Amino acid sequence: MNYIIIGLLIVNLILIIISLCKNINESNITERLGKLELEIVKELGEFKSDLNRNMNTDFNKLNEEVEKRLMLINEKVNERLDENFEKTNKTFTSVIERLSKIDEAQKKIENLSTDIVSLQSILTDKKSRGIYGEVNLKQILSSVFGDKNDKVYRLQYTMSNNLIADSVLFAPEPLGTIAIDSKFPLEHYQLMVDKSLSRSEREQNEKLFKADVKKHIDDISQKYIIPEDDINQAIMFLPAEAIFAEVNAYHQDIIEYAYKKRVWITSPTTLISTLTVIQMIIKNIERDKYTKVIHNELNKLGIEFGRYKERWDKLSRSIQMVNKDVENVSITADKISKKFDSINKVEIDKLIENKE
Repeated sequence: MNYIIIGLLIVNLILIIISLCKNINESNITERLGKLELEIVKELGEFKSDLNRNMNTDFNKLNEEVEKRLMLINEKVNERLDENFEKTNKTFTSVIERLSKIDEAQKKIENLSTDIVSLQSILTDKKSRGIYGEVNLKQILSSVFGDKNDKVYRLQYTMSNNLIADSVLFAPEPLGTIAIDSKFPLEHYQLMVDKSLSRSEREQNEKLFKADVKKHIDDISQKYIIPEDDINQAIMFLPAEAIFAEVNAYHQDIIEYAYKKRVWITSPTTLISTLTVIQMIIKNIERDKYTKVIHNELNKLGIEFGRYKERWDKLSRSIQMVNKDVENVSITADKISKKFDSINKVEIDKLIENKE
């Protein structure tokens, strides 16, 4: 760009020289060319210095502008880096917290696995399973009716035939007394649902499982249903929801068999529901009992109020009669008072006149 400007200046100078050459004579050409050359050199020098100065100024401005832009870019980059570092730090902290929680959960799972293994080892023994069922039954009864509520239920109750039931429920009529016994048929159930066994083995264990359940039903029916004591039904409590669900879902014949024996099969959930309904019936009966008492007392109060009204009417009549007598006595007293006033004023003539 600068070379083009310089070329234009040179062309203009040449044109000026040509025009000047037309107006001067030959004798002055050399002198004038010399002067013109000096002027051109001078102007070119000034132009060059101005051009250098302008270029330096523009370059400095450009350099300053570039430095400012670089500073802004650097600040933006630092801000972004700080923000990203803060976010990364928060994310890293969150990841560490979650890892610690996962570690705690893993420890709890390991402890739970240990507990499950220990529970399985406990449940392999029949006596331990019986104790587990009795404890579970006790917790359900106490949670619904409260601890040691002998009016509603009793634990380890001795029947009239000297057999001991896990619990007896004293329900209101028409339910009456109900024996509750805990049973836990586990061995053949576990083999029945074990997928590692062959189909024939599982079917064989299924038959044995059904035989176990029916035997428990027979035992409860024979031991704890005593019509002479007004005990006409009983409850078989299965402490495992899985076994109860298996029986209800796939073995309807067992449900029908228990129904014929008047033995009702329950799980922890269904037993709580049954006992809650019985509790509401007991409360309603107690409420109705108190309602009858209140009704009888209200009837007695009504009779007494009738007597009170009769006596009040009699007293009211007596008071009215006394009031009338008081008025008569008051009139007589007024007359006597007036006569005494007349005597005091010695109005004898009026008295004589009145006598005549």
